[in-house]
Amino acid sequence: MIYLLRHGEIQSGPKKRFIGQTDCELSAKGRQQASAWKDFFSGCDLKNILCSDLQRSEQSAASIAGIRSDRLRIDERLREIHLGDWENQEMAAIKAACPQAWVQRGQDLTGFRPPGGESFRDLGDRVMSCFEEVVCSLREDILIVGHAGVNRVLLCRFLGMPLQNLFRLGQDYGCLNLIQQQGAQFRVLRVNVPHFFLTAEK
Repeated sequence: MIYLLRHGEIQSGPKKRFIGQTDCELSAKGRQQASAWKDFFSGCDLKNILCSDLQRSEQSAASIAGIRSDRLRIDERLREIHLGDWENQEMAAIKAACPQAWVQRGQDLTGFRPPGGESFRDLGDRVMSCFEEVVCSLREDILIVGHAGVNRVLLCRFLGMPLQNLFRLGQDYGCLNLIQQQGAQFRVLRVNVPHFFLTAEK
């Protein structure tokens, strides 16, 4: 089983920003979400935990791993999409200052790159190189503590969805996706499931 988790809630302001690879810490609620998943996974024989080197992913993964830090592997290829000059900028300000680029982004969500940044196609190539190298070589369950963009590009690949539609997939803070590997195929069992939902099913 592949457990694909989005990190917990981050510390952010009231206005929407392009976070990307801006290295934010977890909020108090985010730490609580990670701790709740630690309790959930304590009942699983989970030997492999993979995360990015951004604080919000690493903090969530380390909380779940607990004292078994030997289970934790950090890979920078799992970082969120890099947004270049748009990093940590308010969305409304970018829309006002760069109206043409804003329209281009909406028209080509897959291939558009902010100045100095990546496209979602670039992100998909980067993330899949990690997934194919690390995850596909395992024969054991693994937890991947990813980011919203990272998780969405993986889910699009598993579901055979056009990458242009990635924002149709909800990826809330601290929510889990369940993917079953069947040989070279992947079956998506659950998407964007909150902790309390799975706990109630146990």
